This record gives sequence, structure tokens and C-alpha cells, in this order.
Amino acid sequence: MSLLQDAEFMDRRALLPHQQSAWVLQSGHVAAHSRFYQTLWAGVTPPSDLRDLADLPLSDKAQLRRAQAEHPPFGDYLAARRDTAVRLHRTSGTTGQAMNLALSARDCAITEAVGGRCHRAAGLRPGMTVVHCLNYQMWMGGLTDHMTLQATGALVVPFGVGSTDLLIRTIREVGITAISCTPSYPAVLERVLAGKFPELAPPDLGLKLGLFGGEPGLDDPALRDRLRATWGMEPRNANYGVSDVFSNFAAQCEHDTHLHFMAADVLWPELIDPETEDPLALEPGTEGELVLTHLARDCQPLVRFRTGDIIALDHAEPCECGRTGFRFRVVGRSDDMVVVRGLNLFPSMVAAVICSDPRLSGDYRIVLDGPPPHDHLPLHVERAEGSIDDPTIGPALEAAIKRQLGASARVLVLPPRSFPVTEGKTRRVVRTDR
Repeated sequence: MSLLQDAEFMDRRALLPHQQSAWVLQSGHVAAHSRFYQTLWAGVTPPSDLRDLADLPLSDKAQLRRAQAEHPPFGDYLAARRDTAVRLHRTSGTTGQAMNLALSARDCAITEAVGGRCHRAAGLRPGMTVVHCLNYQMWMGGLTDHMTLQATGALVVPFGVGSTDLLIRTIREVGITAISCTPSYPAVLERVLAGKFPELAPPDLGLKLGLFGGEPGLDDPALRDRLRATWGMEPRNANYGVSDVFSNFAAQCEHDTHLHFMAADVLWPELIDPETEDPLALEPGTEGELVLTHLARDCQPLVRFRTGDIIALDHAEPCECGRTGFRFRVVGRSDDMVVVRGLNLFPSMVAAVICSDPRLSGDYRIVLDGPPPHDHLPLHVERAEGSIDDPTIGPALEAAIKRQLGASARVLVLPPRSFPVTEGKTRRVVRTDR
């Protein structure tokens, strides 16, 4: 299968021969069967040494979108017969056109095993019961993440999104102690509890472990503290992935809030400068765009694929938990970056400032009505439930953003519950000029 047992605990030097062997097979498969890469590489023979991958051109999401538009439904980067595929997913489309994803039986098995590593690291164990609250309607985060949860040996309740009042009753009746969802979803639960179950407080549901993914924000200590204080649960960043590559290949452990890279036996990572595309050293202190290459993928293998995610690599030595993958933070998406008078700002940076004010709910939108560059950060926030209409909130937040981020902001403070309830991914940057 190309998976190694306990690969996440292996010494990186010991892993390299396996990675090189896997790449030789994978690159041969891509060169022989992917018309997309045959064209992109223009007759160039892929290097046999993974450390020379930078000799090949990068690929990106825009190219894949064009490929699927011209060669529906899977694009000409489908490198296996259609009858090899046993599962079809579709991306959420939060950053553009939704994409069709084809997986073979082997692709599914590898994806689920790697995701299982992540959820185990985050604390899910056999004997635990977890409810999975991501969209099952074709999105990779639904069924596939369900299977990665199940790979830990835990009992998984496939709830999905919607019917939040039924979810609350189910959690109490079944004795569910863990929840898999987006970081913004607990706020939805809180609203439903307050409106339909006023006799219940969030801790009464008995949730002890939150397995979060699909959105940024959990790197902010204020959000973690808020979840602990409100719910009595331990929040874990348990589900970082890129749908076109793997639904989940990085998660935190109980010792460290950084994401651990968990897929070294089947996925080769690089960092590049997002502007110049120059390779960057994969070492502590480096910040750049994450580029990924499949080492074992049948249906839609990707080579030097630009994820659009800007990450900061903070640690390369083995973690206290014994896992050896590099540890990193997601700074933001390159397409969500907002440039304010030369300053590069990401939603996660803005969220950290917002969450430090208890008068605010923590929900927000960056509303852009024109192309960059921007003279100020246009920010809409909402007051916390039960808070008073305090005219100092906006100026105080503007001052905090200027002090902490160096950018000028214009803040519009809205009443509680002004933003629509979002049970899937919450889009923080809204571009009204599109």
C-alpha cells in the first residue's frame, strides 16, 4: 500500500529510502498516465531523487480548475481508468469553483489511515464516542473524515450539519463525550441551547474533547480558553488537510498545540516563497507556502502542488509525544491575505485581537469592496450575547488592531446574532466587488 506502520514515529533519515522508492513508482505512474503532467513537464524526465523536485514546475488549483472544465468531470490529471475510482467527493468551493475528487480503493485506505493517525494524536481512542458534525453531502470532510475518526477505534456518530436541537438531545441521550466540527460550530450550539434549552448550560452536554478543523482560529489561545471555560472541553486542532491532496494529514497532540505533519511516508512537503516561487529551507523559522507531492496516489496524483496555505515551521526536532514530523502553524491562505498599506494581514491574526475583548462574540467578517491595496481594514464584528451597546467597543478594537498589527481599521459593531448561523465553513473575508 506504500504506508508504513507507525511512520509518524520514525526517524526522518530512516524514512528517506522508503520515500525515494515510493517516488520512483509514483513518478513513473504520473509520467505514463497523467496527460496533465505530461503537458506541464513538456518531456522533462522527473528526477529520481526527491530532493531535486524543484527541477519540476509547480502546479496549482487554477490549472486543475481549467483541466476539469476542459476534461469533465475529473480533469486530464486523472491518471487511472475511471472504473478504478470507487468514491467521488467534491470540494467545498470556499475559495472558488468546486472540484470533483476521485479516489481508488487504495487512495481511500491511505487517506483514512493517515487521518486516523491525526485523530489518535489529538486524543481520540477506542471506547470513546464522537459525533461528527461536518457536511456529508459530497464534501471530503463528511464521509472521509468520518472514516478517519473510525480508524482510531472510536464509536462514531454520523450526524452531519443541521437539526442542531436534535444533536443536543442525541449528545445527552447517547452519552457522547467528543465532537468533531469546525471551531465556529460550538457558538452555534450555544445559541440553540440558549434559545431552545434554557435549562441547560454547555457543560451539561458532557463534551470533554473537541476535535476541530476546516477553519482557522484555534491557534489563538483566547479561543481555546473560551472553549474550555464555556464547555469544559479540551480543544484540539485535530484536522488539517487540503481536499485535493489529503483530507487530514496534520494535527496537534496533547503536549503541543502546533500541528504535527503525519504523512511523511506518502506525502512529500516543500516550502516556497509565494511571490517568487523560490524554494525555502524546510527548517525552523521558515515561513512560506506549503507545496505537496503525492508519493502514493492512483486516481488524481499531484506533484509540486501549491496549496495556497502559508505556514510557519516552528519545530523540527521530535515532539515529547514521540512523533517526528515537523511542527507548524497555519498563518493563513494566500488568497485570504489582505494587504493594508503594505502590511500582509490574515484573518487568523485579526481573530486573535477580536477574541481578546469579552464584549465581542468572536465572530467577524472582513468586508472588501474593492481591489488591493487597501488604506484600512474594513471589519464587521458583533457584540457578545447579553452585552450592552457600548460605544467604546469600536474605537477600542481599532486601537488594539493598530497597536498589535500595525494597521488602521474601521470597525462596524453589530448587535448579537447579526451574522448568519454557519454550520459548515465560515468565510471570514467577503469580497463584495466580485
